[in-house]
Amino acid sequence: MNSKTKKRMFVVTGIIVMVLVVVLAVVGGSMAAKTVTVADVLSGKYASERIQVSGNVVENSFSTSDNVLTFRMYDSSEGADPNAQLAVRYEGGVAATFGNDVTAICTGTLDEDGTLIATELVTKCPSKYENATDALDVSRLLSYGDSIVGKPVKVSGLVKEGTLTAAGQGDRMVLVSAEDGSEISILFDGALSEEVVDGAALVIGGSLDEQGKLVATDVALQA
Repeated sequence: MNSKTKKRMFVVTGIIVMVLVVVLAVVGGSMAAKTVTVADVLSGKYASERIQVSGNVVENSFSTSDNVLTFRMYDSSEGADPNAQLAVRYEGGVAATFGNDVTAICTGTLDEDGTLIATELVTKCPSKYENATDALDVSRLLSYGDSIVGKPVKVSGLVKEGTLTAAGQGDRMVLVSAEDGSEISILFDGALSEEVVDGAALVIGGSLDEQGKLVATDVALQA
């Protein structure tokens, strides 16, 4: 083995070692996080520790600016105080499942103001199914025009590919008629199941606004 080959192998080995060190540090840091409750965090006991806390997103408490998400969370478990709320700051992409009252699992550390600076954010929302027998297809709904603006309706359709976004970003998705391809924009800031993806068949309850968009109050997967 010549000197050039030895040198090349040494460099490659060094890179591999550095990558392994980084990976182990990330994994180890995540594993070292202590699981605590919202009340535990607010007690001030974990100011210098890496923690993982679960809670539900306080309704309309979230906003996104320059890819930084801020929101408040509360403990929804029985006996917990819903008024005890933890502020969270997370920099990174926000999943389409994020929304009002969704369960958020956050891992990070507290800053001087008691805000959880999360480096990891996982959202969970139970799957919900509903029968579409009493729902209107998108095309049928649109055929009624302004006569049903502001009135409660239920509509079924498919999530248009590439339109699904996180809450607070404007239109949450576009629903497409399975019959003729007619479309309607959906406004919704609530939690979505991770099964709500491109092409998913949904049943949505809500009412039409004056712009012809459906302001949803409930979103379920079609049973």
